[in-house]
Amino acid sequence: MAESVPSSLAGKRIVITRAAAQSEALAKELSVRGAVPVILPLVSFAEPEDLAPLDQAIAENAQFDWLILTSAQAVRALMQRCMDLQRPLIPTGSGLRVACVGPVTAQAARSVNLPVEYVAATHNGLALANELGNRLDGTKILLPRSDRANPDLPNALKRHGARVTEVIAYRTMRPCDLPRNKLREITNHEADAVLFFSPSAVQSLVHFIGAEQLQIIQDKLAIAAVGPVTAKALRDAGIERVVVSADTTADSVLEALEKHFAAAKAAPAGVKQG
Repeated sequence: MAESVPSSLAGKRIVITRAAAQSEALAKELSVRGAVPVILPLVSFAEPEDLAPLDQAIAENAQFDWLILTSAQAVRALMQRCMDLQRPLIPTGSGLRVACVGPVTAQAARSVNLPVEYVAATHNGLALANELGNRLDGTKILLPRSDRANPDLPNALKRHGARVTEVIAYRTMRPCDLPRNKLREITNHEADAVLFFSPSAVQSLVHFIGAEQLQIIQDKLAIAAVGPVTAKALRDAGIERVVVSADTTADSVLEALEKHFAAAKAAPAGVKQG
């Protein structure tokens, strides 16, 4: 029997920049491949400052045709508020359809028994709107999101003829208490890769270490983005070499990293990998 080939991630220290609760599955898979996951939450979440618009949308959910979910955090925030209000999100007999930006969000929605009808093939909000296309014409959409979400998705939905009610389901914030020893793993080049899952995480790291320092470390470690939106945020911050996963799943992230480190190992000395 042939021996299994060790993963190119073996021994690599991989910094995951989202909350520990959201990172468990990915950290476990990294460990299976011999990597050392380091959890460094660069974003935190809080309730909206004004809950009234969200509460009104939940109370009037019978008027909507579609519920569009763009993150697992949106699912959690929405369901928590429904529990607080002791109101069902989708009452019995409701015709509300649920669409998700990708499989991670869909998994979160299904875990709380939301009937997911559509999952975007390309995992970003703009693609979701375009894929639904004419199915949106004349419909009413509930779009619960972060206070820092960009306007591309609601604008695209409106272009397809939808009437959109966008509500803040949660606030995305920088963490108040950042583990400085883990931050030093990045700035001192002790880590081998940093994974970013949102533009907010990119912006947080720029806040803590500065854009110039972020640009310097790209020569010392791999900087990886989960999806094109986050990749754009990194490029906007001056990062020229970004490892981009094909989609938002853990398998895709791991595959992108493994390919990167395998290529780096095979490259002749002095050749930089893009």
